[in-house]
Amino acid sequence: MTFKNREAYLFFLKNRPIKMGAKLDWSRSYLSDKLGGNIELTSPRMPLQDYANYEDWKIWFDRHIPYMKDGVVLVGSSLGGIFLAQYLSENKVRVHIEHTYLVAPPFDDEVAGEDLVGGFELSEDLSLLQKQAGKLTLMFSRDDEVVPIEQMEKYKAKLPNAEYIVYESKGGHFQVEEFPELVEMIKQDLK
Repeated sequence: MTFKNREAYLFFLKNRPIKMGAKLDWSRSYLSDKLGGNIELTSPRMPLQDYANYEDWKIWFDRHIPYMKDGVVLVGSSLGGIFLAQYLSENKVRVHIEHTYLVAPPFDDEVAGEDLVGGFELSEDLSLLQKQAGKLTLMFSRDDEVVPIEQMEKYKAKLPNAEYIVYESKGGHFQVEEFPELVEMIKQDLK
């Protein structure tokens, strides 16, 4: 999440609904379990996830790049998706990327109830992203209340050669425990 200022962030903390129980999360242990032990899976915890800043995330991601090997598969979900889109459109990476998956990435700040600030802003030219992302797949869900399907159309205008997948329902904002479709696609990438 991003906030226009610290006061907005503190208001969020004071009013954020408390959710008890396990979080539905396909992005960490689920992927590791389903993809098997023959791959190296790294899921960096980005700094200040609830008060995110692009420059902070860039510093942390830059530190991970030297450890990546040719044929890497990148997956970014939600804010992580726009982060990867922005990062790969602004920075040359010296590793061959096999495939980049962007899951429910916002395109801009026209998302109801969300402030997309903190430096997360796509440039007009996304050609470097298209060039170095390898195969590029963006996924959206029709029942996503956080990143509506209209955000996909904006990506299509800038990235016409990418693949777009639309699910009827993925628990809203991809709030599901399992994501077998993504697992199968990644397995195909790793063959």
